[in-house]
Amino acid sequence: MKRSILVLIGAVAGGLVGYFGFLWIAHQGFYALVLPGALLGIGASLFPNSSTIICIVCGLMALSIGFLAESQFAPFIADGSLVYFLTHIHQLKPITFIMIGAGAMIGFWAPFSRRQTGHPK
Repeated sequence: MKRSILVLIGAVAGGLVGYFGFLWIAHQGFYALVLPGALLGIGASLFPNSSTIICIVCGLMALSIGFLAESQFAPFIADGSLVYFLTHIHQLKPITFIMIGAGAMIGFWAPFSRRQTGHPK
């Protein structure tokens, strides 16, 4: 239980760094949308865990923070609200989905690769 909490704290810390890092980099002219989810996963992987569920939660959190970062950086012109963004998510460009998906994959895989199964090595 303690390890799971540490993993989630690491994930939140990494996700915050990635979110604000993405916004800062985007304002410099680069589109690093993979950053929030990837840093969330890297933050989560700082602590070993034994739960696959925690890894899945980290992947879903990475997916969510990727869409949140995109909605803050490039909201729709008609309505800048998050609800409008989520209901019109299908109108995003394919590269947006690719980068958010890559961030979510790293968000899942990084803590998953540090998973300890309890088997002796």
